[in-house]
Amino acid sequence: MLKSFIDGVLHNHILLAAFWAWLIAQLLKTIIYVIVNKDFNPERLVGDGGMPSSHSATVMALVTATAFYYGADTFEFAVAAILALITMHDAMGVRRETGKQAKVINNMMDWFAELNSDLPPEEKLKEFVGHSPTQVFFGALLGVIVAFVVCNL
Repeated sequence: MLKSFIDGVLHNHILLAAFWAWLIAQLLKTIIYVIVNKDFNPERLVGDGGMPSSHSATVMALVTATAFYYGADTFEFAVAAILALITMHDAMGVRRETGKQAKVINNMMDWFAELNSDLPPEEKLKEFVGHSPTQVFFGALLGVIVAFVVCNL
């Protein structure tokens, strides 16, 4: 039974398309971060935010592969498409604003620490949590391309 389950997962092209899109996006995000910042940060391999959006790549690969196997006029496609829209909208909205707020709060904490050295050091908030529309667009484009390749292998 376990072997059957694992075999099913490994042959599920819709799931594989989403996984490969996520993995490729995370690797590209890390490489772009190193090029721009001239510093390797291993957290970028699994972290949120950055170019391209791995959330967008994942859900658009899911949508594209679902359309490929089930068609655009199906329940499966509708569910995947709505999930993708919600995910990408959230990445550009609430999560992006959260990242901006984290940056401001971190700067304020640094300023307060300079004024009063008796303050205990606090853990910095994560600033990479959301995406710009450009990051979402390129993540979505990557997801479509990856799904197209996976579904045609």
